[in-house]
Amino acid sequence: MIATKVKVLVFTAILFFYFLPVQAQDECLVLMPQISGEYKGKCKNGFAHGRGTSIGMDTYKGTFREGLPFGKGEYLWSTGERYEGEFEFGKREGKGTFYYIQDNETVSKEGMWIDNQYAGPIPESPRVITSTGIERFNFQRQSKGNRVQVTTYLNGQNNVDLKDLTFYGSSGSEFRSGGTIGYEAIIFPFRCRIVYYSWNKAHTVRNLTRFEFTISQPGKWQVNLHNN
Repeated sequence: MIATKVKVLVFTAILFFYFLPVQAQDECLVLMPQISGEYKGKCKNGFAHGRGTSIGMDTYKGTFREGLPFGKGEYLWSTGERYEGEFEFGKREGKGTFYYIQDNETVSKEGMWIDNQYAGPIPESPRVITSTGIERFNFQRQSKGNRVQVTTYLNGQNNVDLKDLTFYGSSGSEFRSGGTIGYEAIIFPFRCRIVYYSWNKAHTVRNLTRFEFTISQPGKWQVNLHNN
């Protein structure tokens, strides 16, 4: 009798764990009506979150966040158009390619998307022309604007002791503050050249530093230079 009860309990437990993923899947919500219907993928707090596929009137396959397409994915309209690229909360946002039919042929539009609208071709990345005395560097586009700011570092600290500093920008008004220099009210594309002498890491000798670059994409840019 005891053995029979044990078998029943084991069988019940197996059924519980077998059907649990299905029940959890049913509670995984997709908040876009166009693709809400059948969802398979990862969930979090009852919403599609992570990689998944959702099929409704349209189809989306890619990553989700809080029930909406977010990150990289592919969206297929019921009318045949298709978009592959980046999303933010259900809207095309970032780099992507839109495929559609024109004159009975499939054509594509590749570039940047903002708030579901095509914003133009993908801009050229910043280009370094000369780099001497630099261990590493990086470019960061912080927001919309027309400003380029350059900050120098040595041994992880702001490098304020620069000798014979010359700084040239192709447009705008120059500003300087300690180890930070730059131009504002500039016109893109923007070309910049900076030359100075910096202490080496051991602080025993000054080395010549040259760094020249161009930036084509408008915005507020931060350029970080780490001396060797």
